[in-house]
Amino acid sequence: MKLITAIIKPFKLEEVKSALAEVGVEGMTVTEVKGFGRQKGHTEIYRGSEYTVDFLPKVKIEIAVTDEVAGKAIDAITASARTGKIGDGKIFVLPLDQVIRIRTDESGEAAI
Repeated sequence: MKLITAIIKPFKLEEVKSALAEVGVEGMTVTEVKGFGRQKGHTEIYRGSEYTVDFLPKVKIEIAVTDEVAGKAIDAITASARTGKIGDGKIFVLPLDQVIRIRTDESGEAAI
C-alpha cells in the first residue's frame, strides 16, 4: 500500500479529482495549504506599495491506495495537474504499513 501526497494548484483540484475517480480512487483528503518551491513567491503592488508574497496558495491531496493502483493514480495526478508552468506542484509517494477502518476494524487493503 502507498500513501500518495500531491501538492497542486488550487484551480486544478476538480480535474485531478475526476481523473482519480476514473482510475478507481474512492477517497481522498484535501487540505488548503500555502508554500513555495522554486517559484519563491512573487511581488505585488497594492495601493501603491510593493510587497512580496512568499507563500502561494496550494492544495494538498492525500490518498491511500493499493500498490496496483498507485502507478495509475500518479499518472492521473500528473496528467491532470500539469499546466507546463512553474509551480505545478509535487507528488510524494510513501510506503503505508497499515490502514485500519475505524467503523469495522478492517485492516490492510480491505480498509482502503
